[in-house]
Amino acid sequence: MKRESNADAQKLTIQDIADRAGVSKSTVSRYLNQGYISDEKAERIRAVIEETGYQANFFAKRLKMKQSKLIGIVLPRMDSVSVGKLLSGVGRILEPAGYQGILLVSGLRQEKEIENILKFSQQGVDGIIVDSVGITPRHVALTQQLEVPLVYTGQQREGLRCLKIDDYAAGRLMGAYLRQMGHVHAVFLGVSEKDHAVGVERKQGFVDAFTEGRPEAQVSFVETGFDFFSAYSLGPTILSFGATVVVGATDNISLGVLRYLHERGIRVPRDLSVAGFGGYDVGAVVYPALTSVYFDYELVGMKVAQLMLDAIAGIESDLGGLPLHFLERESVRRIGAGTEAPVGERAVCTALI
Repeated sequence: MKRESNADAQKLTIQDIADRAGVSKSTVSRYLNQGYISDEKAERIRAVIEETGYQANFFAKRLKMKQSKLIGIVLPRMDSVSVGKLLSGVGRILEPAGYQGILLVSGLRQEKEIENILKFSQQGVDGIIVDSVGITPRHVALTQQLEVPLVYTGQQREGLRCLKIDDYAAGRLMGAYLRQMGHVHAVFLGVSEKDHAVGVERKQGFVDAFTEGRPEAQVSFVETGFDFFSAYSLGPTILSFGATVVVGATDNISLGVLRYLHERGIRVPRDLSVAGFGGYDVGAVVYPALTSVYFDYELVGMKVAQLMLDAIAGIESDLGGLPLHFLERESVRRIGAGTEAPVGERAVCTALI
């Protein structure tokens, strides 16, 4: 194919490239923005771009505009209900504003998270959203050095743009509820304290509310990963404490416990109560349905995206608090007042934080 003249190359659109390469428009867009596509399609697009000179014009136009209309999004993992809902919320705000998100995954590693922030800054994105596993002094220094605005979620740090759920308040909601239900000994199945929000704040809120004014109350801590199978494998350790309730730091963790108990004929909640955090949809359809603190991750994504757009526009905004809803379902029984579990589902407490 004959290479297009400069004038012709400037008239080409992404749809033209897609038609010539025999792929969809979205596939070409992902290629140009370094998203994932198959090697075979990438080679076809690369060949068309090289023949037409389109790529040089594409990035030259962006440089002239001094805006890429791209937002880098750093995620801790992809196999998570909360991440999926967060991205849905981000997209609901960014897309109508003409922005496109590009994803990099840190694999729950702080060093990789910093590396991904640097990658995005070098690629000329207009802003970076970080769903952080833990904000370190290096994060702070890097954020202050970069010209591109950063917005963090999942963690909080003074002096940075952050928006997150109040994990301490969420922990207190659960602790107060189980206290009211008569439980005295709980196992808290939590994550590493490197994740300050979930590993420290959420756990501490629970412990404070559960034990407040009760010297006899006891919380045994067992560390796990965020995944279902890590929690499942810790079943024997959990049972060794002889507690009346197990609280997973996330619903995913609690579902691993439920599976372990079910396979061994341990009845929930009659023999052992189980509760979690997140309010995932799957928690409502398992049996017994999982008592949980509901987090609106899609709303978090929408607010984080709006903070990013405001930061790009040079506006320092305060978007208010995020609601917490306590969902009383069937997986927790009252101690000392019969053995029946709550029936159905009801939001027994709502807090705006």
